[in-house]
Amino acid sequence: MSSQDLHPRDFVGYGPTPPHPQWPGDARLALNLVLNIEEGSEYNVPDGDGRSETTLTDAGMGPTGVEGRDLAAESFFEYGSRVGFWRLFRLFKERDLPLTISGSALALERNPPAAQAIREAGDEVLCHGWRWVNQFNLSEDEEREHIRKAVRSLTETMGRRPLGWYCRYGPSLNTRRLLAEEGGFLYDSNAYNDDLPYWTQAAGRPHLVIPHTFATNDNKYARGWWGTSDDFFTWARDSFDVLYREGATQPKIMGVSLHLRVSGHPGRSAGVERFLDHVAKHPGVWICRREDIARHWIARHPAPTAR
Repeated sequence: MSSQDLHPRDFVGYGPTPPHPQWPGDARLALNLVLNIEEGSEYNVPDGDGRSETTLTDAGMGPTGVEGRDLAAESFFEYGSRVGFWRLFRLFKERDLPLTISGSALALERNPPAAQAIREAGDEVLCHGWRWVNQFNLSEDEEREHIRKAVRSLTETMGRRPLGWYCRYGPSLNTRRLLAEEGGFLYDSNAYNDDLPYWTQAAGRPHLVIPHTFATNDNKYARGWWGTSDDFFTWARDSFDVLYREGATQPKIMGVSLHLRVSGHPGRSAGVERFLDHVAKHPGVWICRREDIARHWIARHPAPTAR
């Protein structure tokens, strides 16, 4: 069987007439706020990877020239877990806003105070892998083991198992089937191809996909596309305004994805604050966890019955 048979591409989706999601309260928009927690699970020398990760740090995207263990690179990540998490977390909780935590299991294991704060707030943990590594390079057996270890770890650390899964960047050809075979996931977010959830098939049964986003995602800072918090705010505000206007007849989801070592810095967090204050001026916005979206979709738009 070819990869095309395993993952056929759909260029049409819902087309010109997407389903009305019937969000709670007849909301015009479902807004999902995501904090990525990866720090402590990235490629690093102490964990045996032979190199230090610099992706999405102020070191830039390219190699630093450091051979072996890069202590500066490690400290960029540590800023996210030591400082950035608390700055962003407090910013959201001061506004009483629910979060989806896209958390790598090992990162949460290694930051007990953050894990405790998340538990106490009742926020969802969307599993971002056992570690923040390129899952698409793993063998099928390795990937199955990473899923098993991640579920066990997060269940112990957070007090409940994860119900959603999101790989670093993209899945392998096996990921969705392996998640369905594991049996405990409501959804995965290993796609970027829609503004609404949709059903697909995995392991011979219906499987829900809630797409993630690289659009309203602060990775654009590290890629050089944004320079200031005004860049983030303008992009996020314009995205919100368009979706809110469309929501009068065709409500959608807007996801905003932030990284602790990126938007957790003071000058960037200011743009996040301005965006949240902009959202607060608009009625009819359902600010929710991704798990809430999954449960709503399953209840209101159940999987199509096989014919």
